[in-house]
Amino acid sequence: MAYAIFFGSMFLMLLIGVPIGIALAGSMVLLIFHTPVTSMTFISQAMYTGVGSFTLLALPFFIIAGSIMDTGGISKRLIRVANAVLGNTTGGLGMATILACMFFGAISGSAPATVAAIGGIMIPQMVRAGYDKYYAAGLCAVAGGLGIIVPPSYPLVVYGCTNNVSISDLFLAGWGPAVLVGGLLMVVNYIYAKKHGYEGTGVKFSMKNFLKELWNAKLAFLMPVIILGGIYSGIFTATEAAVVAVVYGIIVGKFIYKELDFKALWEMYKSNIPFLGGMMFVFAPAASLGAVFSMMGVTKAIQATILSVSSNIYIVMIIIFILLLIVGMFVQTTPAIVIFSPILLPVVTALGMDPVQFGLVMDLSLSIAFVTPPVAVNLFVATSMTGLDMLVIVKRAIPFLIAMLIAMFVVGYVPGVSMGLLNLFK
Repeated sequence: MAYAIFFGSMFLMLLIGVPIGIALAGSMVLLIFHTPVTSMTFISQAMYTGVGSFTLLALPFFIIAGSIMDTGGISKRLIRVANAVLGNTTGGLGMATILACMFFGAISGSAPATVAAIGGIMIPQMVRAGYDKYYAAGLCAVAGGLGIIVPPSYPLVVYGCTNNVSISDLFLAGWGPAVLVGGLLMVVNYIYAKKHGYEGTGVKFSMKNFLKELWNAKLAFLMPVIILGGIYSGIFTATEAAVVAVVYGIIVGKFIYKELDFKALWEMYKSNIPFLGGMMFVFAPAASLGAVFSMMGVTKAIQATILSVSSNIYIVMIIIFILLLIVGMFVQTTPAIVIFSPILLPVVTALGMDPVQFGLVMDLSLSIAFVTPPVAVNLFVATSMTGLDMLVIVKRAIPFLIAMLIAMFVVGYVPGVSMGLLNLFK
């Protein structure tokens, strides 16, 4: 009965449009009134502890850093480098788009920001070059998911904080899956471009031009080197790295590139406040939810149910893949990680999977959810930029989504993809 009250009230509130944070907190209150598994005092303390983490401060700073990079002119320079490298290959503009998303992901850590920054420039270029406009939008929407796969990634910060996993380990392990996803997306783009006759830009690769564009973008590429190099070397924590990223972005955008002014910076801070506040409001009750689940025995019950089906890691991972894909369609990334990772992590660790590897599996699974309606943030960004029909964009994006699914299975079943680089450095 307690389960019915909790889950029934939560799904009912979500169904009628109640914000996720209020739905989670409200269902816990109703549960305690019916079955006092704990006290309101404990839940309040757990909510405070959930958002009182020093590491969690990295989230708003990484998100703001991504906005600064876009407004400060860094995204344009990254795209020029990508075009100089891959622009003249078959489907060159699509190739450059994917590579630019990888570059920008190493700066922003945000999928929607990557779609907005790269798609805003590359979609019109692809359309002018004769690409199908829906294909161009679908490519940018899916490739934008690289924003949370390429380190630094804010979902990996959330996962690390929620499950007490080293964020520097997650960031280092993230490079393998990021290269795998980027490579598979390029293969799909090449096949599609070959079939539909999308040629390159016509500008042959020139080492001189490449070095020129690389030199112009040197300060943009220096940013991830400073951030990730500082984290991996132990000079500063992930939170301190996020603050360094913001300060570095302001200095470069305002005083060197001179494309950022303080008025735009102030507007940027104001526009990010609702998103950050909403994210923290979700994180607080979701953090206390884990403790309530533990007291109710929900975690053990789910673990027992999954393991009763099979104790084979391959079968269990298929179940988890399906669950995460369904969850991602209806629940945003942060609450999905906070709610489900503490439940699923003990299941996979009991079968021998490393918590770092599972963090990359969750990250990759939820990056697919950015393009699967109804909760598909990347699609909403692409639609708002182009005015195109969302469902048609999804249809054009299906080959890329299949590539993402293949990558998810590879990361889940081949530990070396995510753990190889981490084990090498350790």
